[in-house]
This record gives sequence, structure tokens and C-alpha cells, in this order.
Amino acid sequence: MKQIIFLILGLLSFSAYADLKVFATVPEWGALAKEIGGKHVDVFTATGGLQDPHHVEAKPSLIARARNADLIVATGAELEIGWLPVVVRDSGNSRVQPGQSGYFEAATSVRMLEVPTRLDRADGDVHAGGNPHVQTDPRNFLRIGESLSVRLAQLDSANAAEYQSNFKSFAERWKAAIGKWEAAAAPLRGIHVVTQHKAFPYLYDWLGLVEVGTLEPKPGVEPSVSYLGQLMTELEAKKPRMVIRAAWNSPRPAAWFAEHAHIPVAVLPFTVGGDDQSKDLIGLFDDTVNLLVRAAK
Repeated sequence: MKQIIFLILGLLSFSAYADLKVFATVPEWGALAKEIGGKHVDVFTATGGLQDPHHVEAKPSLIARARNADLIVATGAELEIGWLPVVVRDSGNSRVQPGQSGYFEAATSVRMLEVPTRLDRADGDVHAGGNPHVQTDPRNFLRIGESLSVRLAQLDSANAAEYQSNFKSFAERWKAAIGKWEAAAAPLRGIHVVTQHKAFPYLYDWLGLVEVGTLEPKPGVEPSVSYLGQLMTELEAKKPRMVIRAAWNSPRPAAWFAEHAHIPVAVLPFTVGGDDQSKDLIGLFDDTVNLLVRAAK
């Protein structure tokens, strides 16, 4: 009975007036789809800003939403591997299966960082295609947005010109914003930082921050106090200026390290909705840069 109710809700959840029904796996792609799709898309986002995107339950409600979608917009690079394949398979929606035009992965449009040279479960939560957190570099939104606009136009040719126009407008505003963020973040270049989870290599690549250590002994593995103490001793000579964690990370490891190393913690929103200031894409990077600059001072 519950599954029937979820199915009905899923069928009714998208607006009957939208030209395309978009299922976004994470908030950043939902926000980007709205920027480019405008009035022609009805966007559902499967996860929230304070939710670990690696670990999501493939609930019947998500399956019902996918069943009625015209397009799934995912990060890819195995970020959603623990739940999205189940949602897509069980939806029975032939339009949004991998390889179909209704399935879009953002990571295929950008240069991937931290691509492993070997794959071993003993190394922790390592992604074969590289680090999937591509949204932390705003420059990637230009490449992904362009690809997404082409896909929307392919699925809805009647409104193709509007999708292209919306992307052009977004790109102009976005490039101006990137220039502003880079100017504000110039003092961060070369600063040594410690990261809790390896969620920010693209951010560091963009701003020139130097990661000298990670609190997790392996990706996805919670550190012990003894490990943190050993790491602090090892990193003393490198003089890190701050500890960085995503808003959805457990606060305990970063707080312990910051207290004992006498450096601040920068809690970054990571995605749209990660904190009160990150209500949209512009707010996300406004806040990210402000938090980093403040911690560096």
C-alpha cells in the first residue's frame, strides 16, 4: 500500500505544465538545471545540502520520482554508485537509463583530478574515475552548463533556443562572478591546509591552496584520536593555517585537530543549501570564499 502511495505521489510531484521533468541527484545540479531550463523545467533534487551524497537510501519515493522523469542529472564518477543505479533500475523508466539521452553525468564534461593508479578496497572509498566533487571549482560549471544546455535542447527541441539563451546569460554572469571570487581569494594562494575528507581538490586547484594532510586515514574512514595526534606531529613543520571540512562532515575530527594544533576550522557549505548563506550557486561561492579568507586571517 505504501509503495502505491509513493508511486502516485511521484507521478503527481512534477508540474503538469513543465516541458521537461528533471531529477537532480544533488543540489548543485538542481540549481544549474533551473538556471538553464528556466520555466521549461520542473526540477526535483534527491538530496539536501547537509546530506552526505555518498550515502543515500534508494527509497521508494525516489524511485517514483525517477519513474516520471525525462532527465536525470547526476555527478557521475561513482559519487552516487551506492544508490542511483538502484533508483534508475527500479524506476522502469527507459528514458533515463545510462546511455540514453535522459541520463546526464556532469563529471564527463570536466577534467578529473585524483584519478587512482590502482584500485583496492583496502584504500577506502576511492573512485575509479577520479575525485567526483567537481562542483567545488566554479569554472567547471561553465563546461557542465554548456553540455547540459545541449542535452536539454536535444530532449526538448521546441525550446532549444531558450535553453541556449539561458546558458549564455548564466555564463556571462558566472564569468564575472568568478573574477570577483578570484580577486577576493588571491591572499589564499600557497596557504597550507588540512582537509577532513578529500572533498575539495577542485577548489584547491582553482584557488591555489595546498593540501598537506587529510584527517581521514583513508577516504570515508573516521580517524581515531591517536591517528589525529600522530598526524598533527607529522604536519607541524608544514605549518597548516586551517582545517577544512564540508558542512555534512562530522564536526569532531576537525574540532579536535584545530584545538590541539591551534588553528581555525573552516566549515564550507560544499553545495547549495549547505548553510544559510548558500541559497543559490552565487551564494555558495560567495560564502565559500568569505569563509576561507576569514579563516586565513
